[in-house]
Amino acid sequence: MSNEVIHKTVVVGPLQCNCSILICPKTLEAIVIDPGDEAEKIIKNLDSGVKVKYLLHTHAHFDHIGATEAMKMATQATVCLHKADEMIYQNLPMQGRMFGMSFSEAPAIEKFIEDNEELKFGEQKLEVIHTPGHSPGSVCFRLSGSEERVFSGDTLFRQSVGRSDLWGGDHSLLIRSIKSRLMTLDDEIRVYPGHGPRTRIGEEKRKNPFL
Repeated sequence: MSNEVIHKTVVVGPLQCNCSILICPKTLEAIVIDPGDEAEKIIKNLDSGVKVKYLLHTHAHFDHIGATEAMKMATQATVCLHKADEMIYQNLPMQGRMFGMSFSEAPAIEKFIEDNEELKFGEQKLEVIHTPGHSPGSVCFRLSGSEERVFSGDTLFRQSVGRSDLWGGDHSLLIRSIKSRLMTLDDEIRVYPGHGPRTRIGEEKRKNPFL
């Protein structure tokens, strides 16, 4: 059996958040990145026998955490976030009201993830890369393996970058994070943003007008 990770993208919610499911093919242990909405849709994409270990969040804006409570109830996976976004996470109902949506309180954060931390699921591993700017606790996740890839949340998009006019946002810090933490990676690494199409590090070095 191949040890290449099983990777599914499920587009959820009115803001079309890319929720990523990564499954270790040998152990069927999995992680879910940014369960933003439509928990039932995400759960339908979990193959039979899959056990979700972590619910990971690139940051705490409502469109990336809206289904966390339902996913926690369905999977009993550990809820993870960078501590610098804790206050934003705890204000999910307020976030919803600002955008005309209704959310109950988000479930407790069970694990605060840190820069350079390695998260293992089955025989796979992710590295946490702290990239503040879009929000104070924004992180990207780097998947090791033969087909290395980065899940960039709302930090980096295809030929664009995240907004910095929300809680704790800082545009100059965002650009600094991207240049020092992401643009130093190999050109061929695929990037899966929190919204929109995937790209590659090299393409963003050459074509991203914000960089």
